[in-house]
Amino acid sequence: MATTKRSAAAVDGHADRPGAACVKKRRVSTTGDYDHESCLGEGMYGVVDKRRHRATGEAVAIKSFRNPYNKDEPVDAEEVLREARFLEACGGHPHIVGFRGVVQDYVTNELCLVMEYVQGKSLYCHLRERRGGLPEATVRDFMWQLLTAATKMHRCQVVHRDIKPANIIVGEGGVLKLCDFGVALSMSEAPPYRQAGTGMYRAPEMLLGKRDYDALVDMWSLGCVMAETITGQGLFDEDNSICLIRRIFEVVGMQDDTTWPWFMSLPLAEEVPQVQTNTLRELFPEETLSKDGFEVLSGLLACNPDKRLTAAAALKLPWFTTIAANARPLASRPAAATATVSVKVEEVEIVPSTLPRKKVTAKKYVSLFVKR
Repeated sequence: MATTKRSAAAVDGHADRPGAACVKKRRVSTTGDYDHESCLGEGMYGVVDKRRHRATGEAVAIKSFRNPYNKDEPVDAEEVLREARFLEACGGHPHIVGFRGVVQDYVTNELCLVMEYVQGKSLYCHLRERRGGLPEATVRDFMWQLLTAATKMHRCQVVHRDIKPANIIVGEGGVLKLCDFGVALSMSEAPPYRQAGTGMYRAPEMLLGKRDYDALVDMWSLGCVMAETITGQGLFDEDNSICLIRRIFEVVGMQDDTTWPWFMSLPLAEEVPQVQTNTLRELFPEETLSKDGFEVLSGLLACNPDKRLTAAAALKLPWFTTIAANARPLASRPAAATATVSVKVEEVEIVPSTLPRKKVTAKKYVSLFVKR
């Protein structure tokens, strides 16, 4: 099940609310100021390239929202600016990819995101290359980094909605960076919300049709990521929502109104087949995951969101005591930077480049947008 994108002209099916008339103006330069070095990745939602600023020499990652498999599909400028606002709001955290700005592609005139360049590979690739899981000490270190990132996001009222190993970069020295806020949500946006993200990492309440979910859907996804780092394999891997929720209940236990008081009120609850197993501890025995580690995993994978750990609560558990004691305080930003993300429309003002523009031939254009 693929990630679900929304139209930038509306938020999850409803238009911007009154008050959006206050328009912010964002000044942007062009990609003509950067030299292209390599392609870092591509998918149906865009292409990410490594580029270097021609004046400063700084290496950056620039995300183009042009679909490389359908070059005629238009890019929605508001979609670009929306993701920019989420990255900007969460900026300054060591485990969230840094935001550098917005630029206009000088060939297509479409907007692109400029982000911190991180030397490394995705956690997904890291695990597949190992062909197995990681030691518990490494899993603990990785989860501490991701939970501090989630704490920052959620304080900013940002819900990522697509946390998975492919959206986590493992940099030098094992430093993790959470990236790709393409389907993120601001909690200032009123429900109903759509399903979003990648199927096997979606929270049960989302799969069962809850339309007013909250930041706790990210915590479930982090539980799935934790399980995958331990075994090297996805914990829940099914093709559709009902099979997926059945598999979840096989692992963590069947739910009812006793374990999850409003369970039967969920739109799809009655469609879930009954199961009688609970195999989570069997899948993660004590020789694989300590008692303290299992407390974190089971707390993140609580089906009832009211019982699920928040990021801040998880970091206070005994499993993280040693890391927390030795960790340097994370740099804080001014209080204004942690306010709710604005979803208001922006205007873009293009700043003329002061650098000589490079000549772009038809051959180079084809290599940039077709031959990837």
